[in-house]
Amino acid sequence: MLMLDATVNNLWVLLAALFVFLMTIAVGFLEVGEFGEKYDRGLLKTLIITCSALFFMAFLGFNTAFAPTINGIIGNPIYNGIFLGGFGTNVMGMLTGTWWSMGANYFNTGLTTSTYFLFETAFAAVTLALVGLVVLHKVRMTAFFIYTIPYFIIIWAIPAAWIWNPTGWLASLGMSDFAGGLVVHGAAAGAGLGIMLQIWREEKRKGYKQSPKVRINVNKGWLTLGLLLLWLGWFGFNPGSVLAFNSEAMIVVITTFVAAAAAFLSVMASTKLILKTRPQLVDGANGVLMGLIVITPLAGFVSVGSAVVLGLLAGPLFVYAEKIFAKVKWFSDPAGLMAGHMTGGLFGVLMVAFFAQSAFAVQSGYSHLPNGILFGGGMAAVSQLGVQILGIVVVMPVVFVLSFLAAWLIAKAMGGITIDYAKVFKEGR
Repeated sequence: MLMLDATVNNLWVLLAALFVFLMTIAVGFLEVGEFGEKYDRGLLKTLIITCSALFFMAFLGFNTAFAPTINGIIGNPIYNGIFLGGFGTNVMGMLTGTWWSMGANYFNTGLTTSTYFLFETAFAAVTLALVGLVVLHKVRMTAFFIYTIPYFIIIWAIPAAWIWNPTGWLASLGMSDFAGGLVVHGAAAGAGLGIMLQIWREEKRKGYKQSPKVRINVNKGWLTLGLLLLWLGWFGFNPGSVLAFNSEAMIVVITTFVAAAAAFLSVMASTKLILKTRPQLVDGANGVLMGLIVITPLAGFVSVGSAVVLGLLAGPLFVYAEKIFAKVKWFSDPAGLMAGHMTGGLFGVLMVAFFAQSAFAVQSGYSHLPNGILFGGGMAAVSQLGVQILGIVVVMPVVFVLSFLAAWLIAKAMGGITIDYAKVFKEGR
């Protein structure tokens, strides 16, 4: 029976990984939908991200994120050798056995090294696709490709090793981030902010008083296609994060999709009532995405009713966040990395301490997680809130600094990472 369960779990997570890989390409479609077909190089960017993720995660990144950690800080980079054991035939978890954290001492789902590698690599890829939302129009493609190397080996690995690796120091404290409110969405914003700082430093040297804003040119067909593919990809993103094919995985499907629907309605209403404008297709797309983002860090810990409430809260949260970030002059964030992914992701991480219900969390592999404040968790839930806050306070600046240092060093080596967006746009190139 255990062998059968492990086989089913592996098939389920492999399927989920393919859905998550779909999301990276969908981000490219979404960019074309928001900025117009002349920016189809965004599709090339998503292919660069996908292939770089597979290559550099296999090379070392999977080890630095998910091998047993060194003092809770970083995974052992030589745990199973480079490229998942290279030419070896006796690599644990490949032909026989399971990846160490998928055994009885930790998650106990029986996932093989290959399955778990593919699943987490898909997450790493889509996280960089989110970071890439701020670079498409302003950063040289060669510079962005070079950036993928430290990104997959160190920058993405740090929050993953701290929070998703069971021997990470934040995981040991009880930090809970089901499918990546901080590891994916928040950290993507932190990394993007590091790149935007380097972009602004170069733009200032070119004489700009404020960062040129990237112009929106909506293509409704591409936008709708990108949104639907992202929504479909979230079927793997959240339910697959249970790491097992069980009843909880099916509940996560419902919490994820219901939260997205509630957020769509909430954003459309908020646009009308708060902004006093007629809701458009792009508002609806942002609503669905905001709901998916907010539910991501706690989809495996909450009831369907809680998912509805969280989705409804996502609407005004996004509308007000977008208004605030639109006032910032030193960066251009046309696709809402800060308003959507950072605000929504970090909000969801904090809401774990309010909405979690241990009966759901146990089935998702988080037996330590107490009921939330709204469900009688008491001081245990307050303590959990402190841990969640600590995770945000530590991870965000670390990722930001590492990302900025990587962009700065690449700029030093290449004589700058940017193209002059305002000049290119004016010349119609």
